[in-house]
Amino acid sequence: MRQQVELSMAVTDTATTSVLDKISAYVALTKPRIIELLLITTVPTMFVASKHVPSFPLIILTVIGGALAAGGANAFNMVYDMDIDKIMKRTSRRPLVTGKITPKAAIVFAFSLELASFLLFWQTVNVLSGVLAVAATCFYVLIYTMWLKRSTSQNIVIGGAAGAVPVLVGWAAVTNNLSWTAAILFFVIFLWTPPHFWALALKYKDDYQAANIPMLPVVSNQKKVLFNIQIYTLLLFVVSLAIAPVGHLGIVFFAITVVLGIGFCYKAFVLSKDLNEKNAMRLFGYSITYLSVLFITMGITAVVLHP
Repeated sequence: MRQQVELSMAVTDTATTSVLDKISAYVALTKPRIIELLLITTVPTMFVASKHVPSFPLIILTVIGGALAAGGANAFNMVYDMDIDKIMKRTSRRPLVTGKITPKAAIVFAFSLELASFLLFWQTVNVLSGVLAVAATCFYVLIYTMWLKRSTSQNIVIGGAAGAVPVLVGWAAVTNNLSWTAAILFFVIFLWTPPHFWALALKYKDDYQAANIPMLPVVSNQKKVLFNIQIYTLLLFVVSLAIAPVGHLGIVFFAITVVLGIGFCYKAFVLSKDLNEKNAMRLFGYSITYLSVLFITMGITAVVLHP
């Protein structure tokens, strides 16, 4: 009798583990770390758009809708990129590569997330935010993943527009329209994406080369890559200075923007003088800190100045 109970418990534990593994695989399919970064830019934008604290239900609904749309886009990306994910060491353990999820199941999952996102925005927020979220997915999947990524070294430059759309979604969720402030925030993320991603691509250059993906560090010499990183970092610094005056965020936020921008430019300069994996990853890490601190501070400033 005792053996039967132990056997039953073992079977139950195995089944539970299997279910948890499957759930974990579907979560991995959405690339949650990327979603987290997108939402860090969306929510503070909502604070700036509303000029005070937006309603809590609106924030939650926008976050859920944005996460669903981004998760669906990332799942589509993994399906299409399954062939190169098998080759690259960095992506070789993704759920489609390991067989934890079938391509058909992933496509159904991705479509379901996109449909749920649009319906949620449409029924609880507004149509504009839903259209923007779906448009970002279409651009990311059809333009970046299926065309640009494998055909041009400018893939991440043009494709970066998809990652900049969440700020437009956040702004539209609050105001049901767009504005110059929203446009500037869009271009800040658009210009931030190349130096952020190229720093990572420098580390994984061999991976991209093996997969025949024409990332800039693969197809260009080091001098050109470093020059492009510096140019985009400088452009980012200049455009970011417009956030404070256009968004009416005051001198303190302007000063913080300057300090953050100088830090970014310095990291890019250090990399240009001493190109190695450590400095590349330091730039990559700082780029994430830069974007997070910039937008979180922006949201806090909006509340302080417009309580």
